[in-house]
Amino acid sequence: MSTKKRLISNFLSLASVQGLNFVLPLVTLPYLLQVVGPSKFGLISFAQAFIQYFILFTDYGFNLVATRDISLARDNKNRLSKIFSTVMLIRIALAIVSLIVLIFLVLLVPKFHENSIIYFITFGMVIGNIAFPIWYFQGIEKMKIISILNVISKSIFTIGIFILVQEKADFLIVPILNSLGSITIGIVAIYIIIVKHQIKFIKPSKDDIVHQLKEGWHIFLSNVVTSLYTTSNIFILGFFASNTIVGYYSSAEKVVKAVASAVSPLIQTIYPFLSKALQESRERAILILNKMFIIVTISMGSLSLLVGVFAEQLVVIGLGPEYKPTIPLLQILSPMPLVLGWASIFGILTMINFDYKKQLSRIYIVSSILSIILMILLIPTYKEFGTAWNAIITEVFATLLMAIFLWKKGIHIWMPKLASKSNQ
Repeated sequence: MSTKKRLISNFLSLASVQGLNFVLPLVTLPYLLQVVGPSKFGLISFAQAFIQYFILFTDYGFNLVATRDISLARDNKNRLSKIFSTVMLIRIALAIVSLIVLIFLVLLVPKFHENSIIYFITFGMVIGNIAFPIWYFQGIEKMKIISILNVISKSIFTIGIFILVQEKADFLIVPILNSLGSITIGIVAIYIIIVKHQIKFIKPSKDDIVHQLKEGWHIFLSNVVTSLYTTSNIFILGFFASNTIVGYYSSAEKVVKAVASAVSPLIQTIYPFLSKALQESRERAILILNKMFIIVTISMGSLSLLVGVFAEQLVVIGLGPEYKPTIPLLQILSPMPLVLGWASIFGILTMINFDYKKQLSRIYIVSSILSIILMILLIPTYKEFGTAWNAIITEVFATLLMAIFLWKKGIHIWMPKLASKSNQ
């Protein structure tokens, strides 16, 4: 298969999955809000935000570093086995540490002890996330497998929601379905890798482990500090506001993130391809990035505009008239799809591939400091509105810092002529 056909195939496969990721939350969200109510939905969202820290911890920086390593070693079965075994072993060890931390927090912190069962159920998502090595399939550019497995997972969750969640008391079924769907596709993925791809578990050397930890450290650090103004928004809000208010904010955020996720197939498809293209020609890589920037700006800019203009209709028709408090939150967050699209181009595709991981980490650290300041100033007083403004201001700030850095380095991916001149 030619490179162009492979890229198109991978993109369409991921796009079909992302289509589900876009549509299904918009289908299940109104139903869940009506059945379990904003209070229980807020508790579910708070638990997911909390468990995301453990998912982040066990992901480390492997979703990018391991993807790159797999991509470069795709024709060497022994090397693939070694990379796969090393990363999986590290992630399992990190999961054990995570579970121990969760147990201590549930026992010692009243906020977690009160509804302890939901946190342990939601922790199943960590197990499923580890078992499903997306980084391996992205590295070998077999996106169809990811597509099929994600369809299975989303189908299990969606069908289960409508069949099993019938009243407010059924709210625990939501995290159960999330965890079961994630674990199921993880088991299938491992089977495919071991049986179909004939990847073997090889005892990793100390050098292999150190290499993966060292290579992924700056990305992990970037992800940690990024979480301070992404996942942490709902988590921190949960300490200052009721579950109902958390439910209003998280419903607005879920709509925006569902829209923003439309760019993910493009980023996931281009990332391993761009890694190889950069090795061949820096100029070619920058021109590819320029095309991606134009596509993302037009597509995500249009989606952001639609969300902002039709926020009231989206809430009233989609969620119900009783959720009108969500409308201004959705309007505040509406630029997020475009901003996150730009951040993916500048940060993931460009700065990481051009080996500016340390600088990207610093940008996220500075942005996180701003976010912490805004959290202290805004969330205790303005609750959900302060949370929304904190989210959008910090994302814009981080993305602007990335653009300024790339400009200074002569990587003008948003201007074709300058992009070409910077390589002459």
